[in-house]
Amino acid sequence: MSSPRKLVRQTLTIARRDFVATVMTPMFLLFLLAPLLFASFGAVGGIGAATVGRSTEDKERIYAIAAPADAARLMAADRMIRPAVKRDDGFPPLATVAPTGDPAAQARKLLSDPDTDVPAVLYGPLDKPQLIHANPTSTTASYMAALAEQAVRDQRAGLTGPLSTPTFTRVERSTTSLGGKSAAGFFAVVTLFIVTLMLAGQAVGTMAEERSNKVIEVLAAAVPLESVFLGKLVGMFGVAVLFLAFWATIGANIGTLLPPELAAGLGRISPAVGFPTFVALYVAYFTMAYMLLGSVFLTIGAQATTPREIQMLTLPITIFQMAMFGFALAAVSKPGSWIATAAELFPFSSPFAMVARAATGAELWPHLAAIAWQLLWVSVTIALGARLFRRGVLQSAGPKFRWKRLLGR
Repeated sequence: MSSPRKLVRQTLTIARRDFVATVMTPMFLLFLLAPLLFASFGAVGGIGAATVGRSTEDKERIYAIAAPADAARLMAADRMIRPAVKRDDGFPPLATVAPTGDPAAQARKLLSDPDTDVPAVLYGPLDKPQLIHANPTSTTASYMAALAEQAVRDQRAGLTGPLSTPTFTRVERSTTSLGGKSAAGFFAVVTLFIVTLMLAGQAVGTMAEERSNKVIEVLAAAVPLESVFLGKLVGMFGVAVLFLAFWATIGANIGTLLPPELAAGLGRISPAVGFPTFVALYVAYFTMAYMLLGSVFLTIGAQATTPREIQMLTLPITIFQMAMFGFALAAVSKPGSWIATAAELFPFSSPFAMVARAATGAELWPHLAAIAWQLLWVSVTIALGARLFRRGVLQSAGPKFRWKRLLGR
């Protein structure tokens, strides 16, 4: 058997061994369902936060100290303007009270009510309203000033109701909205980063376990260490593909279980290149990102002799990947800028930035160039990683980085 064929056979043997050893364990089921556990924790926290938010909203008011006629005009203006305000960014309910004695002192007393959150209070004549507020960045006082302006306009024009009767017709867009493309890019970058980091980091744990129980020495005696390195990389990539396929299948069918409003909202998230092309590009960029990060983590695992050393060595890599994640998110928010171009060219951020570009831009030729560019760096990283992996496994006194030996001098 020729040397390349033998290397391939040995690599596939190690890959099959690692794949089976990882998948055929009860812990893999827990690992497979880890995103569901994280999502459950997030949902519980979100429900708790929403409950607290609703409980505080019930005790929040904005007050207008005005005579009955002015109070009626303010309430009419509020009924007209409030529906145009986004519900999530809406204002507290408006309440009116009649002036008693000193309106300024009355307003300050309402603002300091210990049982109700009062962000702003209006008093005085509507053509020259006085507004007091507690939060310097709040827009509630500006909203109340707009109510007073509208009430004065209605009074001077003699208006008692709306002058128009609008008809709302919903029309489906023929193209993906800018917000939908940006949301698709953000979702793609986040999922790619989380899945890649979680799955590539698993290779370090496997490597540490095999070094502690001397399995790696047995493998090194049976096959070349280059085959061990490549086999582990391919085997863990197979685990990653299985993980991704499992959650992709769930994601493709989860729309039938969601409420119609939420399902409709998710349906508006669409990549610019179309879903079939986007899925193919996502898989390609996931492969590149995993091979880059996985080879780095495997190399780090080979240099360390104890779990403590592995933690110390992998922490900078994780921080670096977080920086690449932020770099790619900046590219999502500013497509076509120099930040996006830099993120697309830098090897370790390129997969994340390019998958975002697939969501926000319809051009395909940049992806062909980016995949070729990333393949070059994957080859360089794997070649250098295999050499460092061999050196780390064979050394007996822990990692000693001597650049002359590394360069073969």
